This record gives sequence, structure tokens and C-alpha cells, in this order.
Amino acid sequence: MIHNRTVRLRARPVGMSKRDDFEITEEPVPEPGDGQFRVRLDYVSLDPAMRGWISGGKSYVPPVAIGEVMRSYSAGIVEASNHPGFQEGDAVTGLFGVQTHAVSDGSNGVIKVDTAQAPLPRWIGGLGMPGTTAYFGLLDIGQPKPEETVVVSAASGAVGSIVGQIAKIQGCRAVGIAGGPEKCRYVVDDLGFDACVDYKAGSLAEDLKAACPNGIDVYYENVGGDILDTVLTQMNVFGRIPVCGLIAHYNNTEPAPGPKNLRSVLVNRLTMRGLIVFDFIKRYPEAAEALGRWHADGKLKMREDIRAGGVDAFPDVLNLLYTGGNLGKLILDLRD
Repeated sequence: MIHNRTVRLRARPVGMSKRDDFEITEEPVPEPGDGQFRVRLDYVSLDPAMRGWISGGKSYVPPVAIGEVMRSYSAGIVEASNHPGFQEGDAVTGLFGVQTHAVSDGSNGVIKVDTAQAPLPRWIGGLGMPGTTAYFGLLDIGQPKPEETVVVSAASGAVGSIVGQIAKIQGCRAVGIAGGPEKCRYVVDDLGFDACVDYKAGSLAEDLKAACPNGIDVYYENVGGDILDTVLTQMNVFGRIPVCGLIAHYNNTEPAPGPKNLRSVLVNRLTMRGLIVFDFIKRYPEAAEALGRWHADGKLKMREDIRAGGVDAFPDVLNLLYTGGNLGKLILDLRD
């Protein structure tokens, strides 16, 4: 008998999440009702935002409730349908959660994807929410101009890797910040950034200045902490800072200190704006068209870090995001 294997939230984590914060359950496979369809899920997207989703604090979406299936973007194949817009065999992505089967009426951000254009995991990576986040964060908030210098932290990750490549498409100098020589080599040699600074080398300020001799016009923020403090000292007048993530703080057990170099925002008349991709939901087709075209033309390279282990591996694989253990878009393979 086939069961629906699910990950449910058991307790709100304190600091780094633990396996005991989640519960793995086996349940009957749900049957679709009128106007619904059932998806066999093959892949789950692991995203830094998940740590915020399981916290109890105020955020841009309600937290995952205790006992609820863990929220996630997932991808799979429709295996039964009573919905006129979705047929058996359709490849789809959406907020299906961390489980092997899900029923939907199509309203939870579900879209059909073309696996002839790109493999299914890529549609929850560079061609999915991370790529869309990079697109709107850089172009709408960062507003890069040709020959400007764009710096992005977590540059080897799902969002950062796309940000730098779009910056190059826009005619900018792209500089990444990443952890370790292997990730920096990937950012420069594979993705085509002009330079990448290893923040673990212990000389971030000096290395960043050498990589950005004309200062920094746009800083795409994914990390926070000491990296943000360092970048603030090297921003140019009227620079722009899209704040996409603050992963350095997500597992803090006490409030993080504020930026030490906030004065730079004043004297350099910087613009800092938070970025939540859901704010651009009506324009998702615009991003999908551009990302798909650039990908087909070979201007956007994408890499997935796909981990095996199925539903049971979720609690352990999730924490790779916060320890720097992944290279590329982190995805969990649910298939047996």
C-alpha cells in the first residue's frame, strides 16, 4: 500500500532546528475532490526562509502551525485529477509542503512547467522562486546601470548565483562574496562573475576593496552580520541595497546587534529596501519569460545540489543551508 509520508512541525526550534522539532508521519494518500488534483511530489526546495516560517514571531506570512505539514515549494507530477486545468502527467510546482503526495485546487501558487525546457528540479531553483527573487530584487530594487559594480553575498547560492549573472547581462561588474575557495572558484569560473571574495579568508574588507576598486553601487544582501557592516563602509553615494535575506541571524537565540556602520546610509544617501518576492506575484510571468529566455540562450547557468534520503532526511538536509554545506540550489529528492 502506498502511503503519504509527511514532515509535520512538532515544536518551534530554539537556535538551529533539530530532528526532534519535526515528526515524520505515514498517512493515507489523499483523494482529490471536485475541482482538485493530486500530485506525486518528487522534489522539495530547501530555502533559508524556512527557518522564519517555523518561528513564532511576526513575519510576512503566518508561521507554520504546530502539527501542520512543513511549508515548502515542491515539484512533482499530477497522478489523478478532477480539475479541468490540470491533467494526469502534468509537471507542476507549488507550495505543496514536505510530503510525498498533495491535493490542490491550483490556488497555492501552482504552475505547470515544461520539463522539455529544463529538468523538474530546476523549476524550483533558478527558474522558480529563487530566480524570480533574484530578478525583481536586483532589477526593481537594485536598479543597476551599465558599468556599475554589483556585489552579492551568498553568491554561490540559489538566489545569489542568479543575481550576479543578471548583473553581467545588464553590463555591470559582478562581485560575489562566498565561503571558501571552492565556492569562489565556482562563482568566477562557472558563473562568470568578475571576482569573488572568500569571507572565510579573514581579510574581507581588504579583499572586497581590491575586487571593487570603484566602490560598490548595488549590494544584494542575503547574509547580514559582519558582511553587511563591511560592505556598508565601501558603498558609493546613492547606492542601493536590496535586503533579501539575513541568514547569519536566522538561528540566533538572542536579538542580533544592529549594523555598526549605519552612518554610511546617512552620509552616502543609501537606499535599503526589504524584498519579499510575493510582492511581485502579479509580475511573475515577466520574470519567468526573461529567466527562461536567458537560460535558453546560455546566459544563465544554474546548478542544483540534490540530496537523497526522501522525507526522512529533511531535518538534516535543512540545516545545510545554515552551515554552508551546499553548493548551488539545495533540493531534497523524495523519490525512493
